[in-house]
Amino acid sequence: MPPTNSSRTGRPAPEAPVAVLGECVADAFTVPSPGGGAGPSVPTLSLEVLPGGGPANTAVALARLGTPTRFLGRLSGDVFGRLFREHLAGSGVDLTAAVEAAEPATLAIADLDATGRADYSFHAEGTADWQWTDDELERAAAGAVSCLHTGSLALVRPPGGEAVERLLAEVRERATVSVDPNVRPLLVDPAVYRARLARWCALADVLRLSGDDLDHLLPGSGPEEAADTFHGHGVRLVVITLGGDGALASLDGVRLRVPAHPVTVVDTVGAGDAFTAGLLHALHTGGVLGGRLEGLTVDLLEDALATGAAVAAATCAVRGANPPWARRTGGSPRG
Repeated sequence: MPPTNSSRTGRPAPEAPVAVLGECVADAFTVPSPGGGAGPSVPTLSLEVLPGGGPANTAVALARLGTPTRFLGRLSGDVFGRLFREHLAGSGVDLTAAVEAAEPATLAIADLDATGRADYSFHAEGTADWQWTDDELERAAAGAVSCLHTGSLALVRPPGGEAVERLLAEVRERATVSVDPNVRPLLVDPAVYRARLARWCALADVLRLSGDDLDHLLPGSGPEEAADTFHGHGVRLVVITLGGDGALASLDGVRLRVPAHPVTVVDTVGAGDAFTAGLLHALHTGGVLGGRLEGLTVDLLEDALATGAAVAAATCAVRGANPPWARRTGGSPRG
């Protein structure tokens, strides 16, 4: 087993990084066409491509907040893969454990409605993000980490999804495990998520999901009822983000609510990922990552939720998944 960098409490020292495992996705947004290039009778569509993907967004936000962050991803060598590397490294993310993948990158076309909410169409068949093998994961996840955060499509798409799930069982012996299902019904039937959800809860210490995720995973259940269901499967901390209605957290059944920060929304792309980053940043700073959240108090959790809400709001105020740097949110649980 790799070294844990443990303190005398049995948990990794606070400087042990948070590892984030999952996909990078090229998010393409429609922009006004300059016109004239193809002639007046030919309709055109211009796209602005920004680096995205739920796990990559979370890694970027964590690193910008000042948390040492290692990204475990399969990065393509194509033009989008180069964009991902520049974005992640420029945000301070450690890419030494990333895999250089031969397959192309995943592309998502984002269609924004009047409120800034995005619906996606994906170009994801045979792309780099889903091809994980057990050997690749073992090498990527070696070394001391305080927490492994994963989820989204990399946890459910074949052929690599089951290998990622197996990794969680190994890593939880030496680190905290955090999961964000991030349900994408256009690519994976929600029934696949529902079939695996109980196993994820048994492996995870933190489960963060959105209200939309909840509608897919437990149709008809309210947030508090759902939290009790997830606790029953084994996860200690459940956080459900509810857009403009803030977020609900449940720690072993103890409920906390945090309001959403007022913000003029440009779009909501990456807001949930940013919330997760703020939450994990505060838990890392508070020294409670590394095990089963034994040192997590209600006061620290309240601060962590407030940090998550602040980071999410700042992300909603700009185009695309472009989370803030620490100087804009305080960079601490009480920021």
